[in-house]
Amino acid sequence: MNRQRLLISLALVVAGIAGLWFAMELGGASHASALGDAGDIVRWGTPLLKMVVSLAGGLVIGGLGVILFVLPPGSAAERVRSVVVGAGIVWTFALALYVVFTYFTVVGTPISFDNGFDVNFGFFATGTDLGRLLLTALGLAVIATTTVALARRFFWFAAAFLGAIATAWPFAEMSHSGATANHGIAINALVMHIVFVSLWTGGLVASIIAMVAGAHRADTLRRYSSIALLSISVVVITGVASAIIRLGSLANLVTEYGILVLLKAVGTIILALLGVRWRRNIIPHLDSVKGIIGFAALETAILGFIVGLATGLARTAPPIEQTLTGPMTPAEILTGRVLPEPWTWLTAFTSWNLDLLWGMFALFTTAFYVWGVVRLRRRGDSWPVHRTINLIGAMMVLVYATSGGVSVYGEFLFSAHMIEHMLLTMLIPVGIVLAAPVTLVARAIEVRHDGSRGMREWFLGIVQSRWIGFVGHPLVSTIVFAMSLMVFYYSPLLSWASTTHLGHEWMILHFLLSGYLFVQALIGVDPSPHRTSYPLRMILLMATMGFHAFFGLSLMTGKGLLLPEWFGAMGRTWGDSPLIDQQVGGAIAWGIGELPTLILSGMVVLSWIRSDEREAKRSDRQAARDGDAELEEYNAMLEGLQNRKRNRPRG
Repeated sequence: MNRQRLLISLALVVAGIAGLWFAMELGGASHASALGDAGDIVRWGTPLLKMVVSLAGGLVIGGLGVILFVLPPGSAAERVRSVVVGAGIVWTFALALYVVFTYFTVVGTPISFDNGFDVNFGFFATGTDLGRLLLTALGLAVIATTTVALARRFFWFAAAFLGAIATAWPFAEMSHSGATANHGIAINALVMHIVFVSLWTGGLVASIIAMVAGAHRADTLRRYSSIALLSISVVVITGVASAIIRLGSLANLVTEYGILVLLKAVGTIILALLGVRWRRNIIPHLDSVKGIIGFAALETAILGFIVGLATGLARTAPPIEQTLTGPMTPAEILTGRVLPEPWTWLTAFTSWNLDLLWGMFALFTTAFYVWGVVRLRRRGDSWPVHRTINLIGAMMVLVYATSGGVSVYGEFLFSAHMIEHMLLTMLIPVGIVLAAPVTLVARAIEVRHDGSRGMREWFLGIVQSRWIGFVGHPLVSTIVFAMSLMVFYYSPLLSWASTTHLGHEWMILHFLLSGYLFVQALIGVDPSPHRTSYPLRMILLMATMGFHAFFGLSLMTGKGLLLPEWFGAMGRTWGDSPLIDQQVGGAIAWGIGELPTLILSGMVVLSWIRSDEREAKRSDRQAARDGDAELEEYNAMLEGLQNRKRNRPRG
């Protein structure tokens, strides 16, 4: 067994180094820099360490994905866990060395730990954006590795998994994408690319290890193949998006950067095709560990070469300039984008700036939902058409709210930002709630009986958890929904969400979740541990309307800008002044924002009426079965009370 492991490791290392050497030679990264070269050790050691970080981190993410979504508890899962812990240790130490090597690359001097090293390195690590991002990634890697080493429950494996995939964000920020004019698309594309490449490739290695350790081969392959199919789809989409941003045109495919992109794409396609062929035609018929090891060595060699190419590609200059140059307007300095044309109803629907993260979320959510409906229909079960329409409509509005005109102008106009807010919190959640996604998941996805957890088990486990039970309580969800307005807009969160891409994505997620929990508590179709009386629901809804009115009036009558260094510094020469625009935003929050609330009120009243009708029909059926025993018992009680009153002695 040790010989086979050595074969796989050797194939991975040799192929990775070969891919890295080729990419650095072709792209020129292997050549000494004329501006402060740090020497051969740093020049080659930095990308080699980065490749080790990518491979080890990918195995941690992919291995945890297999533990969480593929394997039942047992010896195979424990074997994968031990490999993940080992990979995490390598990941952590390689990342620590990568921080040091990156420092010498930046300062452009050979490795030297002289008297001034500690001060200079300390400033680099804590006083520069690059250093802080590296330390953030290192801290997340340490937390994830330590959690895996100590974990004994699925919850902690999930926490380690989230910590591991979070490291993709600082790496995306410190890459080329962090300085591009298309900053948002580039960041989202690279984050998703890193995460799903890791799930695909690291999951492959972990699945092979699990099968060698005795895991049920058919179940392991079937479950991993679902992860691989989703991962490959995301990797292809994000890879194409990243290539478009950095290449600009087809003519640039013949540049050094373009050739490396093509080679990486071809290698990825070959790896995907080989995986499909082997998993369908070869692996189910393999009876020996030797056959599995041979398959693993070849596929991991291709994987290593691709990772080496990708590492060298990251150190190769794209053919087009990735940063804004020359004289820049205030809007370009703040947002990285040119100030758009004046806001009109036409530009509100014709201006687009794709948010790849939420666009792909809407695409895959719709695809999985429709797949679930089709699966139910094939099984002979029914599913209301209006629920599917609600889901599709909600996802279409989500794409517009995050990529359409209100998102484009929301960076420059507070009023447009407020429209985006209202769509995220008041309209989209209504469509999602009425689509009953939890019910569909429970009915369409098969139950697992071997102790492993698939999407159904995780989805229902989260929905039925004590935390969701707490924040999903009607009173709590109403407070969170209402107070989010004041906390967000009158705290530094507004600045964070406006000036950083991470903050903007967090804002979207928070508004969607808080809106969903609030609407679910009022008109939820899915099962819920809390069934609040309809009068209380109306009271909560009316209280929310009053809070919205108070918030809107505070903005309409306010005399100071909430974020003057942003909305007041764009240099707009069209439209209302920033203060007037903010007051318009307040009117939108009060006026337009109340329209969905009124619709919700109508839905609550309708649900109330239907509930009373169902209760009346239930009572009629019960009366038909027992001869109206309940009414007879009630009348007998009244007659007894009357008799006691008549027989009471008169004093």
